[in-house]
Amino acid sequence: MNSVIETKLQNLPDKPGVYQFKNDKGKIIYVGKAINLKNRVRSYFHNSVTSPKTLALVSKINDLELIVTDNEVEALVLENNLIKEYKPRYNVNLKDDKSYPFIRVTSELFPRIFPTRQIIRDGSRYFGPYTDVKNMKSSLRLLNQIFMIRSCKLKIDKEAIEKKKFKVCLDYHIKKCEGPCEDLISPETYNERVSGVIKVLKGKTDDIIKELQNEMSNAGEALEFEKAAFIRDKINQLQAIAAKQKIVSDDFEDRDIISIAYEGKDSACSVFNIRSGKLIAKKQLKLSIEEWEDISEIYSAAIEFYYGEFVDIPNEIVLEAEPADSETLIEWLSQRANKKVRLVIPKKGSLNSLVKMCKENAIFQLKEIQIQKMKKEGHVPYALAALQRDLRLNVLPRKIECFDISNLQGTDSVASMVVFEDGKPKKSLYRKFIIKEVEGPDDFSSMREVIKRRYSKLIEENENLPELIMVDGGKGQLSSAVEILNNLGFKKYNIIGLAKRLEEVFFPEQSEPASIPKTSSGLKLLQQVRDEAHRFAITFHRNRRSKRTIQTELTSIKGIGPTTAKLLLKELGSISSVKESNLDQLSKIIGKQKAQIIFNYFFENKN
Repeated sequence: MNSVIETKLQNLPDKPGVYQFKNDKGKIIYVGKAINLKNRVRSYFHNSVTSPKTLALVSKINDLELIVTDNEVEALVLENNLIKEYKPRYNVNLKDDKSYPFIRVTSELFPRIFPTRQIIRDGSRYFGPYTDVKNMKSSLRLLNQIFMIRSCKLKIDKEAIEKKKFKVCLDYHIKKCEGPCEDLISPETYNERVSGVIKVLKGKTDDIIKELQNEMSNAGEALEFEKAAFIRDKINQLQAIAAKQKIVSDDFEDRDIISIAYEGKDSACSVFNIRSGKLIAKKQLKLSIEEWEDISEIYSAAIEFYYGEFVDIPNEIVLEAEPADSETLIEWLSQRANKKVRLVIPKKGSLNSLVKMCKENAIFQLKEIQIQKMKKEGHVPYALAALQRDLRLNVLPRKIECFDISNLQGTDSVASMVVFEDGKPKKSLYRKFIIKEVEGPDDFSSMREVIKRRYSKLIEENENLPELIMVDGGKGQLSSAVEILNNLGFKKYNIIGLAKRLEEVFFPEQSEPASIPKTSSGLKLLQQVRDEAHRFAITFHRNRRSKRTIQTELTSIKGIGPTTAKLLLKELGSISSVKESNLDQLSKIIGKQKAQIIFNYFFENKN
């Protein structure tokens, strides 16, 4: 800590505000808010700080600046604006925030409705942002057609109408516009049409359908059948839109569901917009974060980014975790919405199910981000990079060999070795082992035998060790494998044990398992490899046991071979069923001649 910072820390005010940390080049690397600047800023420089992110940040701080505000809500707004302007490295940032379009409803006498990426503060209303641009544009075209909203860019005001400056275009003649340019529709009636579009954009489709149904009935009663038919067609089109809006809750509440998936520096935020109990839109945000970011800080930043612009704020915002400074966020959201806004963190029930569904969408989006990142970085699966990070390996684990022991009460002990290359199974390299030197159910000794046989052969063939060796089991199996590898003369190798019970990862010479995030794709890859080794071993074990049963019970009968024995077991299920079957039953399966041999054999043995 330099003298400049020491001096500033001694003179911090006991007031709310925003602080900015700068590096040695004067660049802002972090912006934060506080209800008490003195307490908050000093907390970064305490000796008790253990957060990897905070330690990395503090090591880069060369200077700090303060902006005092009247309250914490003002600090929140200022912080949000500064983050968007400077995009500091250690703050959560919104990626590609300018690429998401809004729907703009202009503030003209005859408003236009169109998609835009440019926000103009001229009284226009905005809806969005929309991350599914194609779907947004197609829906907007349909709405403009239903409500006959003008598509021209003419400046239609009272003066232009009085001077008759414009003439109707083709849209009027094909009934896509009602001709406001020639004063063929009043501003009041036209704006009712605009209100209809806004209601649909807000998810109030059912409300506008009811209004149109009343209009249609009134037109019918007035014998205006052509008008009634025209309204009926609009209703049918709107009902088609409403049918696509899935009902997800029966309380007809307006709420947003927000869920975030993240790993390392990659993250994705999924937002479900629910209006009147219907899921009307799904939106995706890409967030730029630092490693070891706290989940509460990520949620807080996501809320500030998403609701910081022209976004319709619902009564409830449902999350899976409480954001940092939640009370300040609630106050800020309520001020923006002009109503009381609630943050809800459900633990069970239908809302919790919606959060899980939203989370699945966020995870899917995160995988897509990682795939794109993988392609840019040379087609290396992200899970391998995550695994290298989680296990602190000095090389990328492109080849993984995993061993599993399988036995049933000590009989027919076998082992399997599966191989994964670049995160995918390489079945041509799989190997099966029959345990030969171990009597009884001794997994540790069996593991020693298999490791010795596998890597002795590797030495003979002058091949390299895989980047990662893995054994299915805990400390015992791992120690057995390490003992043999050392005896064979290997010095540098990477080996771990993965225990089934708690998905614990063990390292050599470490008594406690390593702490790996349960959401890590590296851990998921290890689980996939382990499960494949277990499946391969179990299958081999069952085949050997089945083969041994057939050979000892049926193929010992003179004239009966393995094919006939398998056919009988397949049809009858067991040896005891074969013994209890009569001659006719056996004949239908294997023919009269062989049936007679088997029937005679078991009949004689009974007597």
